[in-house]
Amino acid sequence: MSTPQTQQPTDLRSETAMLLDSCYKLVRKYVVLTAEQLSVLAVWILHTWAIEAADFTPYLHVTAPEKGSGKSRLLETLGLAVRKPERTGGMSAAALMRTVNTEAPTLLLDEVDATFKGNKDVAEALRGMLDEGFRRDGNIRKCKPPDWEVKVFRVFGAKALAGIGRVPDTIASRSITIEMRRKTKAENVESFRIRDAKLAAAPLVERLVAWSKPETLEILNAARPILPDGLTDRQADVSEPLLAIADLAGDSWPATVRESLVVLFGSAASEDSSLGVTLLRDIRAIFGTRCGRDAGKIYSAELANALREIEGSPWSEWDHGGGLNANSLAKRLKTYHIHPQSIRILGSTGKGYKREDFSDVWERYLPPQPEEPFAAVTAVTTPVDIGIYSPFACDTTRSGVANPSHEKPIQSSVVTHVTDSAPIKGKQETLESKRFISGVL
Repeated sequence: MSTPQTQQPTDLRSETAMLLDSCYKLVRKYVVLTAEQLSVLAVWILHTWAIEAADFTPYLHVTAPEKGSGKSRLLETLGLAVRKPERTGGMSAAALMRTVNTEAPTLLLDEVDATFKGNKDVAEALRGMLDEGFRRDGNIRKCKPPDWEVKVFRVFGAKALAGIGRVPDTIASRSITIEMRRKTKAENVESFRIRDAKLAAAPLVERLVAWSKPETLEILNAARPILPDGLTDRQADVSEPLLAIADLAGDSWPATVRESLVVLFGSAASEDSSLGVTLLRDIRAIFGTRCGRDAGKIYSAELANALREIEGSPWSEWDHGGGLNANSLAKRLKTYHIHPQSIRILGSTGKGYKREDFSDVWERYLPPQPEEPFAAVTAVTTPVDIGIYSPFACDTTRSGVANPSHEKPIQSSVVTHVTDSAPIKGKQETLESKRFISGVL
C-alpha cells in the first residue's frame, strides 16, 4: 500500500501533479494518442527521472500497423523531457553495451524491427539487454580481450522501442504497448521543429531536475502501491514505479493511471498472445461449440480442419501456406504434454483428443471464461426420423465462435428440442419426440 497522501508534503504532491499535467500536454501537443496512452506516457516521463527509486522499469513498445503513424515523432517528443535521452541509430553492440553501463541513459530505440533483423551482434546484444534490463539487478557478463577477463555490464534503465509489428514475447511481457495509427485530417497537432520544441520544453526539464531530489526518491522507494486486479506478476512489477508516482500526485491521477494500465495491458494481451496461447484459446472455443453425447471428444483431423477455418487465425497459412494438419497440430500440442489418443465417437474409432486433456493447460495459460447462462433446452435444427448426429449442430452464440468447421447445417423442416442426451433413434422414439414437439409448439 502506498504512503498515505496526507503524509506527503503538500508542495511535493502539487508539484508532482503539475508536472504530470505538463508532460501530458507536451506529448499531446505533437502526437495523436488516446487519453489512456497520454496518461501512462506522462507518468513514465517522471519515472525516468526517479528510476533510482525503482526496482523495475516498464519498457514502452511503440508500434503501428503501417509507417507514417507517428512512432518516430513520439520518440522525439519523449526525448524533449526524459532523463538523459539517448537515440541508438547506427550504434555498435559494444558501444551500446558500454553506453548503458556507464551512463544509464533513457534509450530511445527507433526502427527496432529492422534492428532485430539486421546485424547479428547488435541484435543479440539488444535482445540480451532488453531481457535483463527491466530489473535493477539485471546485468550481462562478457569476456573482454586480450586476457578474456569476465566483465559485468549493468543494463538496467528506461527504454522505449518503436517499430512495426511485434517484438519477441520476452520483451513484450516487460512492455507497455502504445499502439499508434495515422492521424486523420480532423486530428491536428502542432508542427514539430526540434529547436523550437527544445526551447519550449526547457522550463519543464528544469522543474523535473528539481523534482527528482533525494527526498522525492526516498518517498517513492518506500511506496508500496495498491495494484489493480487482473495484472500478471510481470505487469505488476513494472507497474509499481508508475503507480507510486501517480499516488504521490494524488487528485485524479491514482485512479486514472490504474485504469489506463489495465486498458493498455488488456489491449496488449489480445494483440500479442503467443501462437501457443492462441492455439489453446481456439481449441477451447471449438470445444465450446460442440454438444451431444460425444461433445467432449474430437478427431485430430476434424480439430485441425476446424482450426484452419477460423477466420483471421494463422492456422490456414501454417507450414508455408499448406495449413495446419493433424501432424503439425500434434507437434504443437506436444509442448504442453498433450498427445493424440485412440477415441471412439458414435461407434467409430480414430486418433483424437478429449476435452479433459486440455483442462490443466487452459487453466494455466488462458484467462477464465465468464460464466454465461444458457437455456437447459436448446433449439437445434436436425432430422428426427433418423439418428444423424452433427458435433457442431448446436447453438454457438455462447462461445462467440461461429461453426468452426464451416460445415453445411443439416436441413430439416422440424425443429427439435434436445439436450446432451443420446440422439433419437428408431420409429418409436421418433413418434414420442414428435408428440413432445407438438405438445411444446
